[in-house]
Amino acid sequence: PIRFGLLFERFLNPERVSMPDFDIDFCQERRGEVIDYVQQKYGNANVAQIITFGKLQARAVLKDVGRVLQVPYSKVDRICKLIPFNPIDPVTLEKAIELDPALKQEAKEDEAIAKLLDIGLKLEGMHRHASTHAAGVVIGSKPLMEILPLYTDHKSSMPTTQYAMKYSEAAGLVKFDFLGLKTLTLISKAVKMIKENEGVEIDIDNLTLDDKKTFEMLARGSGVGVFQMESAGMRDSMRKMKLDSIEDIIALISLYRPGPMENIPLYIACKLGKQKPDYLHPMLETCLKETYGVIIYQEQVMQIAQILAGYSLGGADLLRRAMGKKIKAEMDAQRELFVNGAVKNNVLKAKAEEIFDLVAKFAGYGFNKSHAAAYAVIGYQTAYLKAHYPAEFYCASMNQDIIDTDKILVFKEDVKRTGIKILPPDINKSYAYFTTEKLEDGTKATRYALGALKGVGIDAIEIMIKERTENGTFKDLSDFINRASDKVMNKRQLESLTLSGAFDVFDKNRKKIFEEIPTIINYSKSIHEEKNTNQVSLFGLDEVTNNATQNFRLREIEDFLPQEKIFREFEAIGFYLDKHPVDNLLPIIPKNKFTFIEDIEEKVPISERPKRQEGEYNYKDREKYQEGYKTLMIGVANKIVHRTRGGKRFAFFLLSDPTGMVEVNMFNEDLINSSRDILKANTPMVIETEIRRDEGGVRIIASKIHSTTDYFRLLKLSAEIFVTEDELDEIKFKKLKTMLANDNAEIPVTLSVKANNGINIKMKLPTKFGLNRDYFEMNDNEFEMKIIGK
Repeated sequence: PIRFGLLFERFLNPERVSMPDFDIDFCQERRGEVIDYVQQKYGNANVAQIITFGKLQARAVLKDVGRVLQVPYSKVDRICKLIPFNPIDPVTLEKAIELDPALKQEAKEDEAIAKLLDIGLKLEGMHRHASTHAAGVVIGSKPLMEILPLYTDHKSSMPTTQYAMKYSEAAGLVKFDFLGLKTLTLISKAVKMIKENEGVEIDIDNLTLDDKKTFEMLARGSGVGVFQMESAGMRDSMRKMKLDSIEDIIALISLYRPGPMENIPLYIACKLGKQKPDYLHPMLETCLKETYGVIIYQEQVMQIAQILAGYSLGGADLLRRAMGKKIKAEMDAQRELFVNGAVKNNVLKAKAEEIFDLVAKFAGYGFNKSHAAAYAVIGYQTAYLKAHYPAEFYCASMNQDIIDTDKILVFKEDVKRTGIKILPPDINKSYAYFTTEKLEDGTKATRYALGALKGVGIDAIEIMIKERTENGTFKDLSDFINRASDKVMNKRQLESLTLSGAFDVFDKNRKKIFEEIPTIINYSKSIHEEKNTNQVSLFGLDEVTNNATQNFRLREIEDFLPQEKIFREFEAIGFYLDKHPVDNLLPIIPKNKFTFIEDIEEKVPISERPKRQEGEYNYKDREKYQEGYKTLMIGVANKIVHRTRGGKRFAFFLLSDPTGMVEVNMFNEDLINSSRDILKANTPMVIETEIRRDEGGVRIIASKIHSTTDYFRLLKLSAEIFVTEDELDEIKFKKLKTMLANDNAEIPVTLSVKANNGINIKMKLPTKFGLNRDYFEMNDNEFEMKIIGK
């Protein structure tokens, strides 16, 4: 508090009427211990959770009424979908009927729907059910039953108040929010992992707050995974301001919100010496110098009143609250106090009034510095771990989001940028969670977690890991089947393990294992049934099991084609881990015309977006929006979603390229119809796009979509293949001949052979020997090749 100039009076002071809020963050996994401690410390009878009441909102009331009236579900669901879904600002049923003529028409045409809507309007807003506040706890100085009524929720061992939060406080109780913060768990896990791997004990709460390596990383905009500094706009601001102190982090966390955000350019300009700070009055330089004259914090509003107008800090807090509420009568009274106090301090009346108006403007969205400082320290701690121990930091981060494929993908791409290798899933080396491994060159790599695979499950993998730890690694597939629990032997689990490559250590032919999964399940079932019933045959159980294991054989079949193997791996992992379907096309695309996802931040500047009065972006205002960056993108579509709004169709999908994944929007109905087959095909495509970046992130709009075959047909290409004389053995020559034997070859080929005597021989092959463009989509290229004329 002393280091950051925090004011206790902002929290509690003699002039404050209402009790302060106690919002305290704890490690997510240990929050329960805090609640247990509070119960033991103050007595079970003196501690309770707070009730909340779920209300009947527009959609919910129609579904409930529909059930009672026995209206067919399909009909109720159709009506519900006509009501806009906005969790932040829910639309009432009355408003929905007013806005959408289709709802009125449905009521006119169908008596059952009219009755449904009529009863729904009467019931909407009533309490539907009771639950408990996610974090709120009240603590009394005496048994709570003597203060307010309680009830017991069968899901909880702690009683719950029958009064909601507002009325519990009115009854004289203080509310405490015990919040579980995932980042604190991440820090704890990372510190533990560093100690296990490096033997280094990090005192995370006593780090020096001026670590050069940490600030150099943040100034580059490397904020992925760093608490409160992850968004694209935040990273961009860190780069622009050349962030180099904990005070910069506190300021940026406070500024990066709607309203104050417009002061970020001013803060940066003053910090970098491009503009002189305006301290409003010489007396205020001491409290505004840290933020280069920009009023950012609520505490600064209080200090301005104290320094300039002689307020006590308690009185200054009342001023701050009055300015925040903008109540005219209160503001007029405070204006008089402020101006009179400033005049007594030899400030001109006109200047005092000007400063009051400026402060009032900023006070409306000033941020609590105590809160910002606390979060900035946590952000700094995560940044320190990322800068100094990246492998452990990434593992801990991905483990916190192990069931969230989208989040793991973000970390995976950032891991690649730092040069840390991600090792594929391995049944003998992977664990349920992400772990670090040392490579032969001494560097650290991240081993992919089996628990992160689709449909496998942490618990099942933990059982398998326990067997592996106690009895050694699995020698082959038969050994795995014989020893692994039947809890990792269902179809979905085996499919994911196989397609992800976890069994490659046994056999790299994934299709051979995949096709035998039903047989493997039956085989495993018989083994475990025999073990569980403890039936011993004439030869004894061990001998039977060993014989069965030796007799288990996989049929010899061809493996998946390279591209199919990649797509199958995607099914198991949720993204392309190592190879990508576009990889083989990279040699033939004109890279200067294409933008890859990881290059968007560098190529596309952040621009302001148009705002409606309520401050929300409206796509209808796109004409006013600065023209986006027009470019080509290449990738594969996933998760295609079609929607209708206001009678107009639109669609969006996730585009994956070798560098990441991003959402692409389609607003043109003709494009949606014409590209349907290309999007469904699960093959690479080329998209003509317009990319826009703003403080909310990246927005990509597709204008045209081409299959890669169609796109590359427009390019006049030729290829030169380089081989040495020694490489032209019988096997390689046969592969080369197979690759080039195309009667309808689209890309002519020149063969360049380096003879053992050092002479280079170039041969322009006949037209019947060449390449087709789709060759690159379907195959891994084994030969050194140069594409000319793209």
